[in-house]
Amino acid sequence: MAEPLAPDTLLSVRDLQTHFVSRSQVAKSVDGVTFDLKRGETVAVVGESGSGKSVTSLSIMRLLAHPGRIVGGEILYRDRKGGVRDLAQASPREMRALRGTEIAMIFQEPMTSLNPLFTVGDQIAEMILVHERIGRAAAMDRAGEMLELVEIPAARRRLHDYPHHMSGGMRQRVMIALALANKPSLLIADEPTTALDVTIQAQILDLLRKLQREMGMSILFITHNLGVVAEIAQQVVVMYAGRVVEQAPVRDLFARPKHPYTEGLLASTPNAARDIAPDGTRRPLVPIPGSVPSITALPPGCTYAPRCRYAAPKCTTTVPPLFTVGPAHLSRCLRHELL
Repeated sequence: MAEPLAPDTLLSVRDLQTHFVSRSQVAKSVDGVTFDLKRGETVAVVGESGSGKSVTSLSIMRLLAHPGRIVGGEILYRDRKGGVRDLAQASPREMRALRGTEIAMIFQEPMTSLNPLFTVGDQIAEMILVHERIGRAAAMDRAGEMLELVEIPAARRRLHDYPHHMSGGMRQRVMIALALANKPSLLIADEPTTALDVTIQAQILDLLRKLQREMGMSILFITHNLGVVAEIAQQVVVMYAGRVVEQAPVRDLFARPKHPYTEGLLASTPNAARDIAPDGTRRPLVPIPGSVPSITALPPGCTYAPRCRYAAPKCTTTVPPLFTVGPAHLSRCLRHELL
């Protein structure tokens, strides 16, 4: 029997395994992922494209496209009544009741999530009506309140706008309003700022922090941008080729990365304070050599070894476990002592 959740834990993902199975091959997109998310906390899941971070979030929401399916592990969630349920085993009916009420999700590109044929007010009101027994006028009034909450200027007037009438930043605010319409306990944000320019990104991050404080919700933030992580998260989960390779409090991770992949991500991330040399010249960013391997053709041993400057012969034959390398700090590296 699984260990119970700690009192302050909202979500516990334990040894999650999500595969995409075809007649000829099995793609282990998520392979044994484990992490916890506390009430009111933000956990960032970081990695390059193909690392499995988005599939992890879709697994939690049970929104996997065919032929993806959860084949092992648990997704333990504490609902508003205090009960704990395993979302990996929940029925479609149970998941429909949870989605949009207790657990909500926002995506990278709002134009693919918002319906171009309906006004933004109608779409937010519909989300409310699906889960609450109130009249349409009351739902539209709540929709106006939500647009005000996400700081859209002249919010009541914008209720009648269609998505294409709005800028990218405004559309993303509408997506946040839509996700928060029923005051969820958990918000999953999958690359919510990637398609926006830097100034708008900062505004959206500030808005999410503000709403989190006001509503007391937890956030699972999916991103490839470590600069964003430093701004919003308390805990970081670094994924590579479907596995967690490092996990730590955000300050420890930035100050003392203990996996070569995390070290590479930090070295290839722009940092104004670090990138200017004492003589005023700009230090070049250092890219990680190679690319993420295909999930259907992973190398033996450590999957990062072909790209790793610390790799030794044992790294190509031994699958490393997660080592405890500090307080609440884990690393899946056989040579973590070198970092």
